[in-house]
Formats: sequence, C-alpha cells, structure tokens
Amino acid sequence: MPRPSRRTFLASASTIAITRPFGSPLHGAEPPVTGAADPNLAPFDKLFHGFLAEHKVPGAGVAVTRNGKLVYARGFGFADAEKKAPVHPDSLFRLASVSKPLTAVGVMLLVERGKVKLNDPVLKHIKLKAAVPAGGQFDKRWEKVTVHQCLQHTGGWDRDKKGGFDPIGVPGRISRALALNGAPTPDDIVRYMMGQPLDFDPGEKMVYSNLGYLVLGRVMEAVTGQGYEPWMRKHVFASVRAHELSLGKGLPEKRPRAEVRYYDAKGRTGACLYPPRAGQSVPLPDGGENIEGFEAHGGWVASPVDLVRFAAALDYGHKSPLLSAESIKEMWARPAGLEPSKKPKDTYYGCGWSVRPVGNTDKASTWHSGLISGSSTLLVRRWDGLNWAVLFNTDATEKGTQPADLIDGPMHAAADAVKKWPAGDLFEKYHSGK
Repeated sequence: MPRPSRRTFLASASTIAITRPFGSPLHGAEPPVTGAADPNLAPFDKLFHGFLAEHKVPGAGVAVTRNGKLVYARGFGFADAEKKAPVHPDSLFRLASVSKPLTAVGVMLLVERGKVKLNDPVLKHIKLKAAVPAGGQFDKRWEKVTVHQCLQHTGGWDRDKKGGFDPIGVPGRISRALALNGAPTPDDIVRYMMGQPLDFDPGEKMVYSNLGYLVLGRVMEAVTGQGYEPWMRKHVFASVRAHELSLGKGLPEKRPRAEVRYYDAKGRTGACLYPPRAGQSVPLPDGGENIEGFEAHGGWVASPVDLVRFAAALDYGHKSPLLSAESIKEMWARPAGLEPSKKPKDTYYGCGWSVRPVGNTDKASTWHSGLISGSSTLLVRRWDGLNWAVLFNTDATEKGTQPADLIDGPMHAAADAVKKWPAGDLFEKYHSGK
C-alpha cells in the first residue's frame, strides 16, 4: 500500500559525511530477537531476520492482531545499537504521520458527542490571532476552511508547489517571525500560517498537509477546553487500554526509558531547538527537529503492541469501543468531488487514513505510514480482521529507501503464508498502563 505523500525533513539541517551511525554494532553479530516465538508464525520471523540482515536497519518492533487478539509481538535488532540494548515488543517508537489516524479518531469522537461538526469552519472554534506580517493581509479564504477539509487534506495548503513549504520544517523562520525565545509550539505554527495566504481554494483539490492536522489539534482544544494530549489519552487511548502513548520529546533525557534511540540514515545534524542545549549542534532526531511541535500531525510515541490495540478497536464485526459504525464509515468514506465518478480510484485518502475498498462490499483496508528523521512507520488494518504495526528506529536503508515502504508488500505476503493462526491472545502479556 503506497504512502499518500512523502514527508520533508528540516530544510535547515546539515548533512555530514560519516559512516552509517549504527553500522558497526550490527556487523559480525546476530541481531537480537525478543518476544515469544510461534512456529506457526515463522513467515514473519523469516521476513524480519532477512530484512535486518539485508538492509542493516538498527531495529524494528512488530505486532499483529487477528480478530481482535494479539497473535504476534516481537522485537528485532537494537533499540540502542551502541549499548546493544534490544528492541522489545513494547518498546516505544515515534509514530510520525501514523499520528494522523489517531487524531482523526479523536475528531470523529467529538463529532459523535456533538462538540463539533465536520462542516464547521475551523475558525468558528479557533480563537488564535493570525500573525499577519507587516504590509500583509489576512486571506479571507481561511474563513471557509472546514474540519472535514483538514481531515482530508483539502484545506488549501500546497507544500509541493514552486515556492511552497511545509511549516513544520521551518521552525527557525517561524520563531524569527514571531520573535519567539524557543521552538514554535503548535499554536505558534498555526498563528503564523493564519497570516499566510492559502495556496488554493479550500476543497478544490487534495494535497497532503501536516498543517491541517495541527489546525485540528487547535479545534480539539477549543471545543474540549483541555489540552490535546491529555484529552486524547483519556478519551481515545484509555478506551482501548493503550495507556503508554505520549507526545514525543526532543531531548533523549526527557523521553520514557522504554523509548528507542533514533538513527538518522544520513547522520544529519542541526542546531538544537530545546534548552539547555539550544543552539548546539545535535543529531537531527535529538533536538535538531521540532518533534515537540509535531503533535496532532506527527508527534505521538507508542509501542507496536499499543498501536495495534488501537487498530483492532476498529475491526469489522463487533461494536467498537471508540466510534459508532456510522462514524467509522464516514471516516473512511471517499471524498466528494475530487475524482471522476465513472472511474473512481482504487485507493484514496479519507479522514486520516488511506483507504482501499474491497470490491462491492462495504469493507475496506485502511492504513497510514510515517517518516521523520530517525523513524519510518507503518500501520495497516486489513478488511479480513488482520492488523499490524511495524515501527523502525531509522528513516532509510543504506540505499536510501524507507523501511516502511519496503516492508509493506512482504508483510501482506507473510500474513497470507500463515497456515494456522494461534488461538490465544498475547494482549494479556503486555498490560498497558500498570
């Protein structure tokens, strides 16, 4: 299943010519494997043993559910290559854009509760003051941007056009424009962009937009009267017993002990955005990128086990603890007016998920991937009751390919090769939120 769009890294980051930072600990030693083995699920073991050996990625966490039960949970390789600490099935990874399905479910829950409507203009709720630059003018089209358009990437922002940019990748520009003393917060980023003109009329076309999800985070805070993170933890993740999710921190010492170390494939560095090392040269994943400003579009940290707890809560055939069947259907509905009705695309982007309908049935496979420096991630929900999460602590292989892209097809093949699935449920082994 292809990525809907490619994420960009910080434009200000510098590239340095060094050897692959995690190369030496992997060479000459068999990467560790954690989690219980099951001979019936050998296709998955074979896949990841071969994948790490071929592509020399430092580590991966993998979890698979079938019909709501956790049937496979293993860690491969190193959470910290220098310390030779292994990845465990409940090791924590940055999710990058796999955060978007989480935010989308939160928004749909608020729609169900009558706190917001999909066709609401976002400025009906957001009370931030637009940071219009001197001599500039507020773009009135902002008043037409809706919640639904932000969910579907049709809000009016085009980072891919000539001269376009993704505001999440220019924290320095935003800090200077707003005269900030530190890295811009999600509020700062949205205020700055409210002072910029839109790139196209809202609803005109679909262009992948991180900004739209930061805007949704501000809507969620406005209608709940609570912070985005605590509200999501209480009302979304607690409902599925996924208590360990949190928003990522830039500096390693501020992260949970179970969180992996991140390896930027090119060894890039940047000026640290966070005190007490602000301005110092640091590895891009360790403070050189504004991870704390990613929030609703790409800021969550989770284990593969907790991520499939979330995915399994949306399985067909049972009452979801998260959303009604009507809300789930709406979340995965085809956007209106963006493609010829006589020949619709095989796949499309719904509300926070890429979607592939299954024939003439009312079912679909849905997924999302993510990419930031030091992280490549994939979450897949198959129509047939299988879900999986594969999380890597690097962004590219030695040949420059995203690991999540490479593992996608082989994961489907491995699942299809399983002849007998376990009857038990490993979720009880991985209690979340003790």
